[in-house]
Amino acid sequence: MHKKHIAITLGIMCFALTIATVIQFRTVDNTNKTVSSSLKENALRDEVLRWKEKYDNTYLELAESAKTLEEVRKQATQNDTTSMAKQQEITQNNMLLGLTEVTGPGIEITLADNNTGLTSEGNEVLDISSQLVHNDDLIQVINELNNAQAEAISVNGQRVIQTSSITCEGNVIKINGQKITSPFTIKAIGSPGLFSGSLNRIGGYLYFMKKDGVYVETKQLDNITVEAYNGVISYKYIKIKE
Repeated sequence: MHKKHIAITLGIMCFALTIATVIQFRTVDNTNKTVSSSLKENALRDEVLRWKEKYDNTYLELAESAKTLEEVRKQATQNDTTSMAKQQEITQNNMLLGLTEVTGPGIEITLADNNTGLTSEGNEVLDISSQLVHNDDLIQVINELNNAQAEAISVNGQRVIQTSSITCEGNVIKINGQKITSPFTIKAIGSPGLFSGSLNRIGGYLYFMKKDGVYVETKQLDNITVEAYNGVISYKYIKIKE
């Protein structure tokens, strides 16, 4: 009987020792996994910071290079009539291409979605999408501005140039590949009176947008600023004829 008790006691002790050993192994394994995960996260964080630092340094170098190039151009054209004329031509071309910020008289148009479900006359609308500003609406307004001889146009800070695209992806509008949202601020440089007469006429595009209940506001301004195009202009097919 005594031997039986000893055997049971030893069995319990061995079982308890086995459980303790398994728990210890699992604890060590979990600890190693946690430490490994933390090390990986720290390594990724350090890598992101290193790339951000490289990007910031490269951006600063690019800005400094642009300043240096401008200084070299100025110095080279100070006493050279031909070079000065070339510099003026470059500046003029950049302005026409939309690569520089410009100012002048013009008009500012604000378009915004209407979430009330009511027209300007207080009637309930059947199609709520008619009260939302779509990419086609922006294109139509920009076309009317161009027909009224606009010299520079931007939408929510995005300069509209010859190669600009205005697309709709789901419920997101993109100009030059950049997302823009309501309200939309369209700025155009040109004759304020000509713009106003073209856009606000009865039967014009803005007239029907207002009737649908879309928020529309136009302001004639003596001086507005249209932002520069900040993308890269590239051509695949055209080339200079030899």
